[in-house]
Order: sequence, then C-alpha cells, then structure tokens
Amino acid sequence: MIKYIARRLIIMLPELWIITIIVFALIQLSPGTFLDQYKLDPSVSAETLKAMERELGLDKPAIVQYFYWLGKVVRGDFGYSFYYRRPVASLIGERLLGTFVLSLYSFVLSWIIGVVLGIVSALKKYTLTDKILTVIAFSGLALPGFFLALVLLYMAARTGWFPIGGMYSPETSRLDVWNAFKDIFWRMQLPAFTLTFGGFAGLMRYMRGSLLDVLNEDYVEFARAKGMPERVVIYKHALRNAINPLITMFGYSLSGLLSGAVITETIFSWPGLGRLTYQALLQKDYYVVMASTVIGTVLLVLGNLVGDILLAAVDPRIRYE
Repeated sequence: MIKYIARRLIIMLPELWIITIIVFALIQLSPGTFLDQYKLDPSVSAETLKAMERELGLDKPAIVQYFYWLGKVVRGDFGYSFYYRRPVASLIGERLLGTFVLSLYSFVLSWIIGVVLGIVSALKKYTLTDKILTVIAFSGLALPGFFLALVLLYMAARTGWFPIGGMYSPETSRLDVWNAFKDIFWRMQLPAFTLTFGGFAGLMRYMRGSLLDVLNEDYVEFARAKGMPERVVIYKHALRNAINPLITMFGYSLSGLLSGAVITETIFSWPGLGRLTYQALLQKDYYVVMASTVIGTVLLVLGNLVGDILLAAVDPRIRYE
C-alpha cells in the first residue's frame, strides 16, 4: 500500500505540470490581456501602458512568462495578482475559508441525504415512496444549478426570509462568537441548498441502483436461505458491497471542497475561491487562475487516492501492490 501511494504521488507531478501547461496555453490563446481595460481609458497614456506591461511581465513571450511563474511555484510562491496588486497566496488564503465552509456543509448534507434516501428508495422499490423519491431525484438532476440559485435569490428578495447575498452582514464584526456563527450559518443556507439539491439527487440514484443490483446476487439469497434476519442481510452483507462504487465517488467529491462552486458563489456573492477564479478569468489575471488550477488538480488527485484507499479498506478483495 505504501508503494502504491508513493507511486500515485510521483505520477501526480507530471500530471500537474501538463495540466498547468494546457491551462496557461488556453489563457494565452484567449483574446485580450489584463491591460485591455486600461487601453479603453483615454487618460492612460501609451507610456504608462508600456511601463505597466514591463512591470507585470506581459512584454515577454508566453513561454517565458510560464517558466517564470513555474519557477516561482517551485519556490512556494504563486506569483502576484495583476488586479488586486498583492500576492496570490494571501489572496487565495482569504477565500479558502468561505469556500471550505460552504462546500463542506453541502458535501456532508449531500452524502447523508443521498445515501439514506437511496437506501430507502431501493428497499421501497416501486412503491409510492420510491416514486416520490424518484421524482425528487430527477428534478435535482434536471434542474440547472444557476436557475435554482436565481429562483432562491428571487424568493429571498421577495419574502425577506433569507439574506440575498454575501457571507457577512455589516453587524457581524460587532457580534459575539455565537451570534456571528448564527449569522453566517443563516446566510449559508440558500447557496448550500443549491449545491446540495443537485448533489444528493445523483448520489441517491447511484445508491438505489447499486443496492438493487446487490440484493439480486446469489450470496444475498444464500444469506436469506440460512435464516438470517432481513436487517442483517441488508445492512451487513448487501449494503457493504453496494456502497463500494460510491466510495470512489466520495474520493472524487473531496476535490470540490476547496475548488469552489463558481456559479453558486457568483450568484449569491459568496466570497469563495470559485467566485475569485471566475473574476480572474474575466480580468485575465493569469496567476490567480493558475494557482486555482494547481489547487483543484492536487485535490482531485489526492481525492481519488483517498477513494482508492477507502475502497481497499472496506473491500478485502481489493489489494494495491
């Protein structure tokens, strides 16, 4: 197992390098640069633009810019943000908390609700309960996240039941710890519901299908023939094998904890990494986009690795050499 983990981590390095090359090339191929917004301002002279171009390193060829950035990353420096005029590492560090809180909350809700309702739907196959859960699941899969977010935002604006955006209120800094927590928690409900509704729907269908497949296996019928209680057959024998495909998805889902939810964070003005990355793409803020890409890629590889390790832990038939 140790050799397997070490091999996966070593393979991650060339994967990460290739992905950064692709992302940087796509950014360079897109039209315009960060300085285009200043070129439209008649008060900014050509000499000032030239000076800014030299200062930001945009006067150098793309390949030189890339390896200049790569050299900084190797030394633990993600570069300097063009727009915010500050180090990218500190800028991202401020946004990680908002993304992590929102993503972790919706992640836990999605998995608990999805797995539980998937089991219920499988055990109540073709009953009214199963049909209702199926309608809910397909609604979650079919309804676009941005549309649901806009509907919830409209509802909040019309009713006043929920704040319409942001992670903090103007009074948050003056509140004690408990009241500040309640304020942030209440503001998190609408974006979290948007992420959870689409997330648990897919998990519920996966869980239902996987459990139904396992319940038809010979070893399950054999366990029943031995006179085992139905509860033991389902939760000790069938469920343990049915959950294996979801463990792989669990590892993959971990990569989203710090990657951010771009559309949801943008619509609800949530100060997270997804919204920051979206703004950086619009502003052609190269180094912010590249840093976000590195974080997302590392988490994706590590999440898949965690999924593989958990799969080997729960299924003794799987061994990694």
